[in-house]
This record gives sequence, structure tokens and C-alpha cells, in this order.
Amino acid sequence: MTGESHEEEWVRTAHAAFYAAFEAADLDAMEGLWVDDESALCIHPGVRPLHGSDRIHRGWAVIMATTPYIQFILTDVEVQVRGDVAYVSCTENVLVGEETAGAPAEGFRSGLAVATHVMVRDHDDWRLWVRHASPVVSGADHEH
Repeated sequence: MTGESHEEEWVRTAHAAFYAAFEAADLDAMEGLWVDDESALCIHPGVRPLHGSDRIHRGWAVIMATTPYIQFILTDVEVQVRGDVAYVSCTENVLVGEETAGAPAEGFRSGLAVATHVMVRDHDDWRLWVRHASPVVSGADHEH
């Protein structure tokens, strides 16, 4: 991380905490990572946008209750900070599986999504304001 500002490091730390909370199905940790604001927005792959903190928290509760196992390997992570606003974009290499007696069963599925997280400084912490994740359905890279 040479040449990176302290702010970028803090944003990376908050970003990593998001995925740690998701993988651990830690709803309290996830809720603590988001701004408490009706302008917050979360768009999960394949579903309608969730507007406002209350809906976002309920959405995470449903996802965590119905996803027995999930693991992320992040690639192409890019961080940009401008004052009190930052974004992180990345590719999510996702592994999900059914769980039997506390251990993942043989039936794993994998997928790819691209995600953008917009974060805002909230006092001394960086919090999620917007998340947008979209599945990658084509193997071709398209650069414009």
C-alpha cells in the first residue's frame, strides 16, 4: 500500500469489515457499517433497490438467514477518496454452498459480480452509503 493515504487505508479497512460481516453473517456488525440515513441505497444482484437504513437492514437479515455459507475473494480492488466521500470498486469472486450439520456440503456454486461501494466519513469512521453489485454474465471484458 505504498503511496496510499491514511484515508485510503481506513476506507480499505471499512471495506474489508463489510465482507467479514457478510461472510460471518454478523448482522450487528453489518448494521454498524452503514450510515443511518434514509438516503442510503443498496442494490443486490437481481433484486430491486433497497432505499433507507431500515429496509437495508431488513434486507441483510433476510440474506444472512437464507445463505448458509458464502465466501468472497476480491480482485481488481480500486479505492478513490475525495474529501469526505470515497468509493471502492471490486470484482467479487463468490463461493456459496448449502450447509449440512454445520459444514458446507459438496454442492458449491461460484459466481462473479462487480460491486461499487460509496462510503462517507461519519465523524471518524467510514460508513457505507451506497452498495451496488451486479452479476457478471459474460466472460468477455468490455472496456470503452
